[in-house]
Amino acid sequence: MTSLSQRSGRVRVLIVDDSALIRQVLTEILSEDPGIEVVGTAADPLIAREKIKQLEPDVLTLDVEMPRMDGLTFLQNLMRLRPMPVVMVSSLTEAGAQVTLDALALGAVDFVTKPKLDIQRALTGYGAELCERVRTAARAHVRRIAPPSSSGGTSSSVAQAAPIKYRTTDRLIAIGASTGGTEAIRAILEQMPADAPTIVITQHIPAAFSKPFAERLDRHSRMTVVHAEDDMPLLAGHAYVAPGGLHLRVQRSGARWRCRLGEDDPIRRHRPSVDALFESVAQAAGANASAALLTGMGDDGARGLLTLRKAGAATIVQDEASSVVWGMPGAAFTLGAAQQVLPLHEIAKALLTSTSVGS
Repeated sequence: MTSLSQRSGRVRVLIVDDSALIRQVLTEILSEDPGIEVVGTAADPLIAREKIKQLEPDVLTLDVEMPRMDGLTFLQNLMRLRPMPVVMVSSLTEAGAQVTLDALALGAVDFVTKPKLDIQRALTGYGAELCERVRTAARAHVRRIAPPSSSGGTSSSVAQAAPIKYRTTDRLIAIGASTGGTEAIRAILEQMPADAPTIVITQHIPAAFSKPFAERLDRHSRMTVVHAEDDMPLLAGHAYVAPGGLHLRVQRSGARWRCRLGEDDPIRRHRPSVDALFESVAQAAGANASAALLTGMGDDGARGLLTLRKAGAATIVQDEASSVVWGMPGAAFTLGAAQQVLPLHEIAKALLTSTSVGS
């Protein structure tokens, strides 16, 4: 069936939030974008359910904390019965971060934080980000993603799946991602053996969310996953997640690698930047590195991946079919930065076993 947005040329959005003020602010922001049409609002999921049937929106913005039916239950039902792009609107709290990560595991495309209503300048910047994420969500590949187990320790998928066999060598693995990346990275780490080479990770994520994200990965991986700190030594069997708001780089110190965190300017609007990580890995590890650029909007990481390939590293991008958004990996492919284009489920093995085939 042809969507209404295809007929009108605009992305149709339904805003679901229990706060009348937030509904008003989001409506005003999104309505200023000529490519977006707010077709309705709903104060709770039960009202939203009826409006989805009536209005056929292309994208839903959904508050994580809702009356009558919590946002996660509603999202789970929605992705089972009528999968569609959902952008979560999250509070900048530890609880908000955990619920948001759960929502991404259930199939939400992306998230934005609650708008800061008291700062006009911040609201202006927020508006541009919100509109961009909604437009991107409308083009995303939406799929129901099986959530990891919420029990302590390792997840059932980790416990049941045999790890990839690997003999530890002096190698370094770098991974970069954005939209859709939290679940893509989890899927890769779940396949890694406990003695995998050091992995360094840059995921575009706010500062309040990066530590809960690292903790979540640690619960669902045989490796030890940590929130990176400045000057932290890089050890085999460990994965290091860039803190939100800080660039993560790798620096060689004698025979070892160490983490370097920086508050220098954002690179193409991003801090942490995948380009910053990849370029540092190219310098510190060269042909001893392998790298993967995963799902995400924009082109961050594309140039860095090309630098890695020229340095002799093995380079991989996630294919379009398994990506939520084929922006970053697509840009790297266009640049000729990728030696391999692989579906998500094949990337872990390739990162462990790939050797450079030249630039």
